[in-house]
Order: sequence, then C-alpha cells, then structure tokens
Amino acid sequence: MPRYLCVFLPSLPPARELHEAGRIEALADWCRRFTPLAATDGPDGLVLDVAGAAHLFGGEAALLALIERKLARHCARAAIADTPEAGWAMARFGPELARERILASGDSKALMRAVSNLPVAALRIDSAIALALSQTGLKRIGDIALRPRAPIAARFGASVFARLDAMLGQSKSPICPRFEAPAYVAERRYMDGVCAREHIEATILALAHDVCDMLVKHDEGARSIAAVLFRVDGAVRRIDCATSRPQRDPALIARLFREKLDSIEADNNSLDVGYGFDLIRLAVMHAEPLGARQDKIAGIEASKDLVTQAQNEGAGFARTGQAQDALADFLDRMSARFGAQRVLRLSPQDTHMPERAMILTPAARGLIQPEPPAPVDERPLRLFERPERIDAIAQAPDGPPLKFRWRRVIHDVVAYEGPERIAPEWWRSAAPSLTRDYFRVEDKNGRRFWLYREGIYVSETQAPRWFVQGLFA
Repeated sequence: MPRYLCVFLPSLPPARELHEAGRIEALADWCRRFTPLAATDGPDGLVLDVAGAAHLFGGEAALLALIERKLARHCARAAIADTPEAGWAMARFGPELARERILASGDSKALMRAVSNLPVAALRIDSAIALALSQTGLKRIGDIALRPRAPIAARFGASVFARLDAMLGQSKSPICPRFEAPAYVAERRYMDGVCAREHIEATILALAHDVCDMLVKHDEGARSIAAVLFRVDGAVRRIDCATSRPQRDPALIARLFREKLDSIEADNNSLDVGYGFDLIRLAVMHAEPLGARQDKIAGIEASKDLVTQAQNEGAGFARTGQAQDALADFLDRMSARFGAQRVLRLSPQDTHMPERAMILTPAARGLIQPEPPAPVDERPLRLFERPERIDAIAQAPDGPPLKFRWRRVIHDVVAYEGPERIAPEWWRSAAPSLTRDYFRVEDKNGRRFWLYREGIYVSETQAPRWFVQGLFA
C-alpha cells in the first residue's frame, strides 16, 4: 500500500525568476535520496512515496523528523498519509506535533477522524467555493462528509466530493515523479563525502555487481542505466548510459561510466564533487529479457577431427556472436565518451520512398544487426540529400529519357533500365503526392545515373518533371 510523505515549504520564495523556478525542482531532486519517487506539488510543496523506504531511516517518524530538520531553513512541515491529498492537508492544516501528522496506514476510520476537523480549504478546492461553503456553515470537512451529497454538489459543484473521495482513498490519484521509477536499484551511503575519482568508480563497480545479481535472477539485461550522485550540500548529479544490447556484465557497466566520467572531466575539467558525495545510487531505468547463451561447451574434450568438422560446418556461431558483442560494447563506450548523438548508424525504415529508406539513429539505441545488402545494380550506394532537378527529353511523355541536362552538362543516354514505378505514400501528410518512375541510365561516357520522372502524364500532371537522385559508382 502506498504511503505519501508530503512536505509544505511556507518560506520558499515565489518562483518569479528562473533560478527561483528551479529551486523547488532542486529540492525534489535532493529528496530522491530518501525514495526514487519524489515529485513537486505546486510551487511550495513536495510529495514522496515512501512505501518500503521509511524503515531504512528508522521508521516513518524518524524519516519525517529528518526531513523537517534538513529543510528547517524553509520552515518545512511534513505529514504522512495513505493519500497525497490527506498528506497535503495535514502538512498545511494539521496539528503542531509532528507525531500527530502521521496517520495510521490502512485505517479509514482514523483517517476520517483526523481530517474531519480540518477546514474545507484543506480539500484543495477553489478559494471562492471554500468561502461560499464557510458562509453557509460548512466550515469543516466533517460538516460536508456527514451531509447528503446531492444538494451540496448541485450548489457548489461535484469537485468538492471528488476531492473528498480522493482524500479518503476512495478514488486513485497517483503522483508524477520527476524521474520514472527504476526497474532495479542499488545504493551506497557514506558518513563522510566521497571525493576521490577512484573511490567513485569503485562504488559504481560494487553497485554494478549488486544490480547485475538482480538482473540475473530475473533473466534480464540493462538497456538504460543511471548513476545518481548526491552531494553533501544537496546538489544532485545524474549520469545516464545506454547500451545497444541487454547488458549485465558489471565490468562493462563500470567501464561505460568510466568513459562518461572521462568525458565530463574533458568538457568541464571537473566533476565538481564539492565536499563529496554521501550517497551514490545505480539504477536500471529500462531492462529487457536476456536468456542464457552458451558460447562454448565447458568440461567436454572433443577430438580434434570433430572440432575441425564442426567448424567447417558452420559452428563458428560463438565467434560471430562474440564479435557482434565486442562491436556493440565498443559502440557503447564511444557513445558514453562522445555522446549518443555523435555515434550513429543507418537504420532501415518501413517505407518504399528511397530518400526515407534509411535514417541515422544513435548506435546505442538498438541491437547491431547486419542488414541484407541491396543489389548494387538496383540502387545507388548513396543518394543526394535532395533530388536535383534536370531537363530531360524523352521519345514519348511516358517513355525513358534520351538526353538530359544536369549541372549545365548535357548527357546523351545510350542505355537504360526501367521504369520502376513507386507510388506516393498517401497515408503520410508530408509524402510526395505524385507517382515516380525510376530509370537507371548510362551516358556515352560510361557514367551511370539514377533518374526519376515525377507524375504520370495526363492522369496526374500535364508536365512531368525529371530529377536525378543518385549516382552509381
């Protein structure tokens, strides 16, 4: 069952400037040291889902006291309840004693007793509606809960009871954390801040072992991993790494973050450890199934002839798989060092338009798989970024070109192949609207071009246009 710790920060300045606007987000990031599910709640509030995390800090009372003490300069008031609405109300309108702002888990009657004496403004309804309710004598939440709903809803709107149901847990109202909850997470806490680079790397390696043990138990591998470094003074540094294949090798994961740290130091000359990091967390943000794979048979000695025969019959799949894994790991390291947007690969697309058949995507985004090569006599290896307009002469309006002029040079066609007709993709709003007839042509000097005529004569246009889209080697 979820448990929500809501924090009210009454002394936080209004977010009138950019640095003030980011202050509440910075406080939410700082609170992620207690739970990954931390979210902002308006300009002066935080909400944390501490279910399963409070016992790590000595219980809910100890955790509440710790947060209030750490945020004392903002006059923080916190409360814990089963719903974020009840926590919000208790933090702002609840008793002065902190222990009375911790509502029992799973006790709906105790929850009702605790909120019944709170003012109707604690429902977080519009101030005009709250004032109108107070003027009619409905000043407390209990006054509303004990009366028939239909007359009140007809006069003041259904939002009053919608907020009441959410507060009492009769309807769901999830929070929106600043970062998604990780699939697997491991962390280390230190009494004194860790400053040395080698100690940070050693901690990440140890955490990688813990995370990989979890992945092995569930037959999964990590595709997106984040290292979150919490500084002693409250600053938070997040480092993300992605892999092109499911990964659960601690040494390779640690090496990715070593490359990332090298890149950070090369760009900024420093990781900016300040007074050190007192909490380092390694989280798997996205995981995929990764079954066991046998690359070789251990403990069995085969004869030399059998080994040679197996290799000759294509039993080199292990070497092929290892080579692909090595390439994928190399691309992951390069992506970590130089950035994912700088290490790209060609990815095929579900389209028959030549200019959109391949696009550049980050190499670490997907598995590296060999693409079936297209026959070189059907498509040029490279196309122009944009097809270039040419002037062509054909024997008939729908026939092949006999002569064309491109870049002020006239080319006489001595051979051609085609046409290859490609219809427009009518389901795409930005797709060309005319049919294309492609020709592979060769001029008298032996140069080969890939041309197309845009538009079918009469049925689509009265003046078809010609373009050159690529050159054959």
